[in-house]
Amino acid sequence: MKILLLGSDGQVGWELQRSLSVLGDLVALGHSTAEYCGDFANPEGIARTVRALHPDVIVNAAAHTAVDKAESETELARLINAITPGVLARESKKLGALLVHYSTDYVFDGSGDAPRNEQAPVAPLSVYGQTKLEAEQLIQSSGCRHLIFRTSWVYAARGGNFAKTMLRLAQEREQLTVINDQFGAPTGADMLADVTAHAIVHAQQHPESLGLYHCVAGGETTWHAYAQFVLDTAKQLQPELALKVQTVAPVATSAFPTPAKRPQNSRLNTRKLQTNFGLQLPHWQHGVARMLQEIL
Repeated sequence: MKILLLGSDGQVGWELQRSLSVLGDLVALGHSTAEYCGDFANPEGIARTVRALHPDVIVNAAAHTAVDKAESETELARLINAITPGVLARESKKLGALLVHYSTDYVFDGSGDAPRNEQAPVAPLSVYGQTKLEAEQLIQSSGCRHLIFRTSWVYAARGGNFAKTMLRLAQEREQLTVINDQFGAPTGADMLADVTAHAIVHAQQHPESLGLYHCVAGGETTWHAYAQFVLDTAKQLQPELALKVQTVAPVATSAFPTPAKRPQNSRLNTRKLQTNFGLQLPHWQHGVARMLQEIL
């Protein structure tokens, strides 16, 4: 099996290099590569890459993820997040290849407090959400074999993340203020990568399992409780860590106005994924604690 991984230099892409390497012949392309085009701002270049490599599986981990910047870079965000994935879907259909793509809880409006399943009505609040939803629709309408994983609050040990930011600020300030009215589940890029590898193998043997899935860690939390967990766990792991912070104050989303509106309810129901693929998704705290052990 030949696998083409696009976006290999991102958080999820980096972990996918590990998880996909055991499945077959893996070609991993980042944004800038010498021989093949991995730049999603160049859809025809991406198409030429697919035609040249003729993969059995295409895994797309590339995206315009600067949510606030997307509000002022609408055309670029749409090109990277929607148009080029649509081209990938077209090329996948021609080849008979399986396309794996990642989407987001931002396709929903974040209302209510119930976890949304895959059939819930979509209503994105931001350009980022709109472009990610458009990609889903282009992939689904192309007729290509596909797996789409909607996820949320993604972090990894590599690169920047919320936990690292909290730890840095906690060493600089005596008080932190963190949003406590947005709900979701911090989801590790390593878990997403492992689920992807498992799902690819399963879907090759059980084509009826292809389609759209929600994939997030178990449980739920707020950014405030997430921050408190990070600091408490860091103190346990490294008692000598010099943290100046004395209090972590909860605040409403309105305290931090941003160009892009965030969904307040990012809870996603993963029952379909767990049932169809025979998986059990670990509680979010397990992954975050493991990541902290790695970075501290």
